Amino acid sequence: VQLQASGGGSAQPGGSLILSCEASGSLTVGDVMGYYRQEEGDQRGMVATINETGEADYGDSVKGRFIISRASVGHTIFLQMNDLKPEDTGVYYCNLEKTIEWALGTRPLDFWGRGTLVTVSS
Repeated sequence: VQLQASGGGSAQPGGSLILSCEASGSLTVGDVMGYYRQEEGDQRGMVATINETGEADYGDSVKGRFIISRASVGHTIFLQMNDLKPEDTGVYYCNLEKTIEWALGTRPLDFWGRGTLVTVSS
């Protein structure tokens, strides 16, 4: 699986940015895609995820401001980031998670794209 991310950059507080990510390779209908943010020195935290039916989940800090969507065909997602705040600053990573069956049940298998820097400052 390869993930090609684009978008990001700099914005002022209150502004907007869009991220997009296209997956290719061995893809299945059940893949969940999303974005995670890593701030300097911290672990990656979930920003938003979306499954094949369009069901989305958001981190508490971005609810009501960010919207994740998925193209109707293929594995491409978009993250519309509105009303940006300085605390949204960080490196955003596109993620694709598969559910893998093995002898003891199922487990997740994660793939990551190259990080995209988002900077929000005045």
